[in-house]
Amino acid sequence: MNILILGSGGREHTFAWKIKQSPLCSNLFIAPGNAGTSSCGSNININPTDFEKVKALALSEKIEMIVVGPEAPLVEGIFDFFQNDPEVKHIQVVGPSKEGAKLEGSKAFAKEFMAEQNIPTAAYQEFTSNTLEEGLNYISTQTPPIVLKADGLAAGKGVLICPTIEEAQMELKEMLSGKFGSASAKVVIEEFLDGIEFSVFVLTDGKDYKVLPVAKDYKRIGEGDTGLNTGGMGAVSPPPFVDEILMQKVNDRIIKPTIKGIQERGFEYEGFVFIGLIRVDNEPYVIEYNCRMGDPETEVVLPRMKNDLVELFLGIRNGNLNKIEIIKDERAATTVMLVSGGYPEKYEKGKAMSGFEKASDSILFHAGTKQDGENIVTNGGRVLALTSFGNNFQEALKISKNNAELIDFEGKYYRKDIGFDL
Repeated sequence: MNILILGSGGREHTFAWKIKQSPLCSNLFIAPGNAGTSSCGSNININPTDFEKVKALALSEKIEMIVVGPEAPLVEGIFDFFQNDPEVKHIQVVGPSKEGAKLEGSKAFAKEFMAEQNIPTAAYQEFTSNTLEEGLNYISTQTPPIVLKADGLAAGKGVLICPTIEEAQMELKEMLSGKFGSASAKVVIEEFLDGIEFSVFVLTDGKDYKVLPVAKDYKRIGEGDTGLNTGGMGAVSPPPFVDEILMQKVNDRIIKPTIKGIQERGFEYEGFVFIGLIRVDNEPYVIEYNCRMGDPETEVVLPRMKNDLVELFLGIRNGNLNKIEIIKDERAATTVMLVSGGYPEKYEKGKAMSGFEKASDSILFHAGTKQDGENIVTNGGRVLALTSFGNNFQEALKISKNNAELIDFEGKYYRKDIGFDL
């Protein structure tokens, strides 16, 4: 079958790498893709949120399955667009409907959903510019640190952890004044939960579900988890602290009620639920939902899956997902992200890259790269993910870090302490 992947990052290159291995995949297209995805299939320069152009491509290339990488097309309703158009209704879109995607598209909606299903999460209140004074008063009654979240999509950067009441009040004013554009027209203020985070990924048809390998990512730019939030600087799978007892609690208290809530709300949901969790005193709490796979977690989760990914996706459409067993590689996997100098703030693109041929024993997943004549050059803040296997995460990490030294471009930076808290 002909398959189209939407997106251009490390997550999408990982999808392309994995899907290309399936005997069920005849031709693979990636829109818009990057320098790495071009080795797996054909890159097509289309914006994933231009649904009419995606439709035209799907028809011209006889696409039978669309795998949606990033959140924006899902939140904007690509599933519904295809479902409601007789010409392309037959094409499977891996992802939730627009209503289901609100679990990621609106932090306030997700909190309401969790409260409805008694899913453990941090206490919260939500505010808009009309209720700014109430928000400032609410902050003054809280114990720092205080968490502020832009309600809408802010490219992974809309969450602020403020160490003082004064800073939280200042940030609330700035957010409600448009710091993150329309994404922060509403702000959710949460209690701070002190613990260790991890990510659980579920593939569901809205009724049955399969739990994929667990991971932990590292979001901050600086070592020791300091500095600004980024799209993610590295990941480990499995995190050693996530044992069977903790996962049983996650399954019973969080995954099952989430799927139940999806059914009760009547969402069409044929894709991934990414549950961002935090362990506090050995109890799991939900920090957030995403309606797609995480990045850079995808770069450690999919390599650890021995399943045919296309077969799993077809299981969603054909109603036999519950009959497929997830087969995991028992080895640990780590990924280290090379980023542009200055990221996540101002950075330059177009820096020539070298040393790819020197990196051995790692899988290189391109994120912000593009082909420029004979050269591969940087084309984003997060540039390249280096994924390696080992008997434990320390072994795997050593390989990733060794190879991170061998690949070069002007301004290259990476965190050398991924897994420091494990």
